[in-house]
Amino acid sequence: MTTAPDFTLCEQLIVAASEAWRANGELVATGIGPAPRLAAGLAKLTHTPELMMTDGEAWLVEDPVPLGPRGYDDRKAAGYLPFSRFFDAAVWSGKRHAMVTPSQIDRFGQTNISYLGGTYDQPKVQMLGARGFPGNSICHINSMFIPAHSKRIFVEGEVDMVSSVGYNPARRTPGVNFSRVDLRLIITDLCVMDFGGKDNAIRVVMLHPGATFDQVQEATGFALEAATEIKTTPAPTAEQLAIIARLDPHNLRAGVIKDNPAGKRN
Repeated sequence: MTTAPDFTLCEQLIVAASEAWRANGELVATGIGPAPRLAAGLAKLTHTPELMMTDGEAWLVEDPVPLGPRGYDDRKAAGYLPFSRFFDAAVWSGKRHAMVTPSQIDRFGQTNISYLGGTYDQPKVQMLGARGFPGNSICHINSMFIPAHSKRIFVEGEVDMVSSVGYNPARRTPGVNFSRVDLRLIITDLCVMDFGGKDNAIRVVMLHPGATFDQVQEATGFALEAATEIKTTPAPTAEQLAIIARLDPHNLRAGVIKDNPAGKRN
Protein backbone atom coordinates (compact mmCIF):
# COMPACT_ATOMS: atom_id res chain seq x y z
CA MET A 1 0.00 0.00 0.00
CA THR A 2 1.36 3.39 -0.94
CA THR A 3 0.94 6.67 0.88
CA ALA A 4 -0.98 9.31 -1.04
CA PRO A 5 0.88 12.64 -1.43
CA ASP A 6 -2.09 14.92 -0.72
CA PHE A 7 -4.89 14.53 1.79
CA THR A 8 -7.00 16.68 4.07
CA LEU A 9 -7.03 16.62 7.85
CA CYS A 10 -10.61 15.34 7.76
CA GLU A 11 -9.56 12.40 5.58
CA GLN A 12 -6.80 11.59 8.05
CA LEU A 13 -9.31 11.68 10.91
CA ILE A 14 -11.70 9.42 8.99
CA VAL A 15 -8.95 6.82 8.68
CA ALA A 16 -8.05 7.17 12.37
CA ALA A 17 -11.71 6.91 13.36
CA SER A 18 -12.17 3.74 11.32
CA GLU A 19 -9.80 2.00 13.74
CA ALA A 20 -12.45 2.24 16.45
CA TRP A 21 -14.27 -0.65 14.73
CA ARG A 22 -11.22 -2.83 14.10
CA ALA A 23 -11.85 -6.44 15.18
CA ASN A 24 -15.28 -5.54 16.62
CA GLY A 25 -16.83 -8.62 15.06
CA GLU A 26 -20.37 -8.94 13.71
CA LEU A 27 -22.10 -5.89 15.17
CA VAL A 28 -23.81 -2.83 13.71
CA ALA A 29 -21.38 0.00 13.02
CA THR A 30 -23.21 3.32 13.29
CA GLY A 31 -21.50 6.58 12.44
CA ILE A 32 -23.50 9.70 13.30
CA GLY A 33 -22.46 12.51 10.94
CA PRO A 34 -20.47 12.55 7.68
CA ALA A 35 -16.99 11.71 9.02
CA PRO A 36 -18.08 8.92 11.42
CA ARG A 37 -20.26 7.42 8.67
CA LEU A 38 -17.35 7.41 6.26
CA ALA A 39 -15.11 5.93 8.95
CA ALA A 40 -17.55 3.07 9.57
CA GLY A 41 -17.81 2.39 5.85
CA LEU A 42 -14.03 2.44 5.48
CA ALA A 43 -13.67 -0.02 8.37
CA LYS A 44 -16.09 -2.46 6.75
CA LEU A 45 -14.47 -2.24 3.33
CA THR A 46 -10.92 -2.67 4.63
CA HIS A 47 -10.02 -4.30 7.95
CA THR A 48 -13.34 -5.53 9.45
CA PRO A 49 -15.66 -6.83 6.70
CA GLU A 50 -17.92 -8.69 9.15
CA LEU A 51 -19.32 -5.39 10.45
CA MET A 52 -23.01 -4.82 9.78
CA MET A 53 -24.26 -1.51 8.39
CA THR A 54 -27.69 -0.12 7.59
CA ASP A 55 -28.91 2.12 4.79
CA GLY A 56 -30.32 4.47 7.42
CA GLU A 57 -33.85 3.23 6.78
CA ALA A 58 -34.80 -0.43 7.12
CA TRP A 59 -32.14 -2.54 5.40
CA LEU A 60 -28.76 -4.01 6.21
CA VAL A 61 -26.20 -3.50 3.46
CA GLU A 62 -22.91 -5.14 2.60
CA ASP A 63 -21.76 -2.20 0.48
CA PRO A 64 -21.94 1.02 2.55
CA VAL A 65 -24.40 3.54 1.12
CA PRO A 66 -22.63 6.69 -0.20
CA LEU A 67 -23.35 10.05 1.41
CA GLY A 68 -25.62 12.58 -0.23
CA PRO A 69 -28.14 12.36 -3.09
CA ARG A 70 -28.36 8.96 -4.76
CA GLY A 71 -30.76 6.67 -6.53
CA TYR A 72 -32.84 4.79 -3.98
CA ASP A 73 -32.31 1.46 -5.71
CA ASP A 74 -28.52 1.90 -5.67
CA ARG A 75 -28.32 0.22 -2.29
CA LYS A 76 -27.80 -3.55 -2.23
CA ALA A 77 -29.91 -4.91 0.58
CA ALA A 78 -28.47 -7.83 2.54
CA GLY A 79 -31.07 -8.13 5.28
CA TYR A 80 -34.14 -6.55 6.85
CA LEU A 81 -33.71 -4.50 10.02
CA PRO A 82 -36.55 -2.00 10.46
CA PHE A 83 -36.62 0.48 13.33
CA SER A 84 -39.03 -1.74 15.25
CA ARG A 85 -36.42 -4.53 15.38
CA PHE A 86 -33.29 -2.40 15.66
CA PHE A 87 -33.41 -2.00 19.44
CA ASP A 88 -33.73 -5.70 20.20
CA ALA A 89 -31.31 -6.84 17.49
CA ALA A 90 -28.57 -4.26 18.02
CA VAL A 91 -29.03 -1.74 20.82
CA TRP A 92 -30.28 -3.60 23.90
CA SER A 93 -28.34 -6.71 22.95
CA GLY A 94 -25.06 -4.80 22.84
CA LYS A 95 -24.47 -5.63 19.17
CA ARG A 96 -23.72 -2.07 18.15
CA HIS A 97 -20.82 0.38 18.20
CA ALA A 98 -21.86 3.99 17.60
CA MET A 99 -19.62 7.00 16.99
CA VAL A 100 -21.26 10.26 18.04
CA THR A 101 -20.40 13.98 18.17
CA PRO A 102 -21.62 15.39 21.50
CA SER A 103 -21.64 19.09 22.40
CA GLN A 104 -19.81 18.53 25.70
CA ILE A 105 -17.60 15.81 27.20
CA ASP A 106 -16.25 15.74 30.75
CA ARG A 107 -13.37 13.87 32.39
CA PHE A 108 -15.64 10.91 33.13
CA GLY A 109 -16.65 10.47 29.49
CA GLN A 110 -20.16 11.73 30.23
CA THR A 111 -21.60 13.65 27.29
CA ASN A 112 -24.24 16.30 26.72
CA ILE A 113 -26.48 16.91 23.70
CA SER A 114 -29.41 18.34 25.63
CA TYR A 115 -28.83 21.96 26.66
CA LEU A 116 -26.08 24.47 27.49
CA GLY A 117 -26.08 26.82 30.46
CA GLY A 118 -28.89 27.77 32.79
CA THR A 119 -31.04 25.03 34.28
CA TYR A 120 -33.03 22.10 32.99
CA ASP A 121 -36.22 24.18 33.15
CA GLN A 122 -34.62 27.37 31.80
CA PRO A 123 -31.61 26.55 29.63
CA LYS A 124 -29.62 29.24 27.87
CA VAL A 125 -29.33 27.09 24.75
CA GLN A 126 -31.80 24.30 24.05
CA MET A 127 -30.47 21.46 21.89
CA LEU A 128 -31.75 18.00 20.96
CA GLY A 129 -32.56 16.62 24.36
CA ALA A 130 -30.95 13.41 25.59
CA ARG A 131 -32.62 11.39 22.80
CA GLY A 132 -31.39 7.77 22.88
CA PHE A 133 -28.08 8.54 24.59
CA PRO A 134 -28.96 7.19 28.08
CA GLY A 135 -29.93 3.72 26.84
CA ASN A 136 -27.29 3.58 24.12
CA SER A 137 -24.47 4.44 26.50
CA ILE A 138 -25.37 1.73 29.01
CA CYS A 139 -26.04 -1.03 26.46
CA HIS A 140 -23.40 -0.93 23.73
CA ILE A 141 -19.97 0.38 22.69
CA ASN A 142 -19.56 4.09 21.99
CA SER A 143 -16.83 6.29 20.54
CA MET A 144 -16.74 10.03 19.81
CA PHE A 145 -15.70 12.30 16.96
CA ILE A 146 -14.89 15.96 17.73
CA PRO A 147 -13.88 18.13 14.74
CA ALA A 148 -12.78 21.13 16.86
CA HIS A 149 -10.97 20.27 20.08
CA SER A 150 -11.60 23.01 22.69
CA LYS A 151 -12.51 23.67 26.31
CA ARG A 152 -16.05 24.46 25.20
CA ILE A 153 -16.43 20.76 24.40
CA PHE A 154 -13.97 19.14 26.82
CA VAL A 155 -15.33 20.98 29.83
CA GLU A 156 -14.00 21.60 33.30
CA GLY A 157 -16.15 19.91 35.92
CA GLU A 158 -19.24 18.03 34.77
CA VAL A 159 -21.22 18.50 31.57
CA ASP A 160 -24.26 20.80 31.86
CA MET A 161 -26.59 17.82 31.54
CA VAL A 162 -25.51 14.19 31.65
CA SER A 163 -27.07 12.78 28.48
CA SER A 164 -25.00 9.61 28.35
CA VAL A 165 -23.41 7.39 30.98
CA GLY A 166 -19.68 7.57 31.63
CA TYR A 167 -17.35 6.47 34.41
CA ASN A 168 -18.39 8.95 37.13
CA PRO A 169 -18.63 6.97 40.41
CA ALA A 170 -20.91 9.64 41.89
CA ARG A 171 -23.50 8.84 39.22
CA ARG A 172 -23.46 5.08 39.82
CA THR A 173 -26.92 4.32 41.23
CA PRO A 174 -26.76 1.35 43.64
CA GLY A 175 -28.20 -1.82 42.17
CA VAL A 176 -27.85 -0.72 38.53
CA ASN A 177 -25.68 -2.84 36.22
CA PHE A 178 -22.97 -0.64 34.67
CA SER A 179 -20.80 -3.52 33.45
CA ARG A 180 -21.64 -2.90 29.79
CA VAL A 181 -20.58 0.75 29.75
CA ASP A 182 -17.81 0.62 27.14
CA LEU A 183 -16.26 3.85 25.85
CA ARG A 184 -13.49 3.26 23.30
CA LEU A 185 -11.98 6.19 21.36
CA ILE A 186 -12.25 9.96 21.00
CA ILE A 187 -10.98 11.31 17.69
CA THR A 188 -10.40 15.07 17.45
CA ASP A 189 -8.64 17.43 15.06
CA LEU A 190 -5.58 17.29 17.36
CA CYS A 191 -5.30 13.73 18.60
CA VAL A 192 -6.78 10.33 19.36
CA MET A 193 -7.66 9.54 22.98
CA ASP A 194 -9.00 6.52 24.82
CA PHE A 195 -10.21 5.70 28.35
CA GLY A 196 -7.22 3.60 29.33
CA GLY A 197 -5.92 5.84 32.11
CA LYS A 198 -6.31 5.31 35.86
CA ASP A 199 -9.96 4.65 36.75
CA ASN A 200 -10.88 4.98 33.04
CA ALA A 201 -9.29 8.43 32.79
CA ILE A 202 -9.08 9.93 29.31
CA ARG A 203 -5.57 9.68 27.93
CA VAL A 204 -3.84 10.77 24.72
CA VAL A 205 -2.63 7.80 22.69
CA MET A 206 -1.94 9.41 19.31
CA LEU A 207 -1.07 12.90 18.07
CA HIS A 208 -1.72 14.15 14.57
CA PRO A 209 1.40 15.50 12.83
CA GLY A 210 2.04 19.08 13.96
CA ALA A 211 0.14 18.73 17.25
CA THR A 212 1.73 18.41 20.70
CA PHE A 213 0.52 17.01 24.00
CA ASP A 214 0.79 20.47 25.59
CA GLN A 215 -1.41 21.89 22.83
CA VAL A 216 -4.03 19.20 23.46
CA GLN A 217 -3.92 19.80 27.21
CA GLU A 218 -4.31 23.56 26.72
CA ALA A 219 -7.46 22.93 24.69
CA THR A 220 -8.95 20.62 27.35
CA GLY A 221 -10.76 21.70 30.52
CA PHE A 222 -9.49 18.81 32.66
CA ALA A 223 -6.19 17.03 33.22
CA LEU A 224 -5.30 14.43 30.60
CA GLU A 225 -3.10 11.40 30.95
CA ALA A 226 -0.54 10.43 28.36
CA ALA A 227 0.04 6.93 27.06
CA THR A 228 3.47 5.47 27.77
CA GLU A 229 4.20 5.76 24.07
CA ILE A 230 2.21 8.37 22.14
CA LYS A 231 2.14 7.43 18.48
CA THR A 232 1.87 9.67 15.43
CA THR A 233 -1.33 9.38 13.41
CA PRO A 234 -0.46 7.76 10.07
CA ALA A 235 -1.25 9.38 6.75
CA PRO A 236 -4.03 7.84 4.65
CA THR A 237 -3.01 5.52 1.87
CA ALA A 238 -4.06 6.02 -1.74
CA GLU A 239 -6.36 3.02 -1.40
CA GLN A 240 -8.08 4.46 1.67
CA LEU A 241 -8.54 7.85 0.01
CA ALA A 242 -10.10 6.18 -3.04
CA ILE A 243 -12.65 4.37 -0.84
CA ILE A 244 -13.46 7.59 1.03
CA ALA A 245 -13.98 9.44 -2.26
CA ARG A 246 -16.28 6.68 -3.53
CA LEU A 247 -18.36 6.79 -0.35
CA ASP A 248 -18.52 10.60 -0.45
CA PRO A 249 -19.01 11.53 -4.13
CA HIS A 250 -20.33 15.00 -3.22
CA ASN A 251 -17.31 15.78 -0.97
CA LEU A 252 -19.42 16.48 2.11
CA ARG A 253 -16.32 15.74 4.18
CA ALA A 254 -14.87 19.09 3.07
CA GLY A 255 -17.32 20.88 5.38
CA VAL A 256 -16.59 18.88 8.53
CA ILE A 257 -13.56 20.88 9.72
CA LYS A 258 -13.42 24.67 9.34
CA ASP A 259 -11.60 25.72 6.14
CA ASN A 260 -10.93 22.04 5.31
CA PRO A 261 -7.20 22.17 6.22
CA ALA A 262 -4.58 19.95 4.68
CA GLY A 263 -3.46 16.90 6.61
CA LYS A 264 0.21 17.82 6.45
CA ARG A 265 0.53 20.60 9.03
CA ASN A 266 3.70 22.25 10.25
